[in-house]
Amino acid sequence: MIYCNHCILPDTRPNILILPDGKCTACHNHQNKKKINWKNKKKDFEKIVKNIKNKNNLYDCLIPVSGGKDSTWQVLKILSYGLNPLTFTYKPILRTKIGQRNLDNLKKIGVHHIDFTINEIAEKKFIKKAFLKFGAVALPMHMAMWNISYNLAKSFSIPYIIWGENSANEYGGSKRDQKLKNLNKKWIKKYGINFNTTVKDWVTKDLTKKELAPLIKLKTSRSNEKIPISIFLGDYFNWDPLETFKIAKKFGFKENSKGPKTGIYKYADIDDDLISIHHYLKIYKFGFSRDYDNLSLEIRNNRLSRKLAVKLIKKNAFKVPNQDILKFCTLIGISKRKFFTICEKFRNKKIWHKRNGWKLKFPIK
Repeated sequence: MIYCNHCILPDTRPNILILPDGKCTACHNHQNKKKINWKNKKKDFEKIVKNIKNKNNLYDCLIPVSGGKDSTWQVLKILSYGLNPLTFTYKPILRTKIGQRNLDNLKKIGVHHIDFTINEIAEKKFIKKAFLKFGAVALPMHMAMWNISYNLAKSFSIPYIIWGENSANEYGGSKRDQKLKNLNKKWIKKYGINFNTTVKDWVTKDLTKKELAPLIKLKTSRSNEKIPISIFLGDYFNWDPLETFKIAKKFGFKENSKGPKTGIYKYADIDDDLISIHHYLKIYKFGFSRDYDNLSLEIRNNRLSRKLAVKLIKKNAFKVPNQDILKFCTLIGISKRKFFTICEKFRNKKIWHKRNGWKLKFPIK
């Protein structure tokens, strides 16, 4: 387990690499962004806008949104170009009050919106199966988000799906991955958190194809039928979570008054009670938490020193989201004890050992 010598991310983080100079690919990508001519990137986006407007469709683009700071910023950016978007949310089964409040605020900005809810019984079964098999609670949400977005775009003949940040750039993808400018099959396979599965892999006697129908990707009916193109706004505009928060806040977005649910930000990962468990499980598998991601972003943006980040990590990096765990256990019908027993199945013994409790073999220094 090796840590980046500039930020604090470990090489156990999926898709990240530590290069010979000791810096991770996320830090290199951030440095490379400073060399990008963003004026030219903006012109490239304006060409896309012009192409969209020439199509004269009912909706110009589809924007998947959560109601969070980033999706609020996305909507504002698209509206500033005079486009008419259809916004879509996959409604999480444990949406928070602040999440609902911010989504309602986003709709008031002036957009059409679909809040898509799937069969709750089926969703609970799917979440439980994903947790038992992969130690993953967000897999159903991610699968739904990718496929329902695509299906809606096809159904309404919407030419573009516009996403926010590109994980291949922001969280350390390789140079080859950074060429994946569109959210296509290759991108989803590597960054989509579907564990290389499709809906058909989850169909069983007690979780039928009909129950999972909304998550099944529509087939192209004609060989020449146009497929909606998925792009990332982060490939055309410099992405900084703090800046998107500041802009979203001006238009009514609210941070969580109770403090961070996971990580260090009061304004991120606050829409859904499952998100804290999604990040908590990374501790078992990869030996890092959401704090590592957030603090590393602050280091790259020159708002925090690595020395202080390491101090904060040592103090309180592996917080247990007890309240959200209880909600999750109630949701899928297991005890808290059973939850932690299942978590232990996914503990990576290559990086953890027992020394008066479980300790990292290679703690950050």
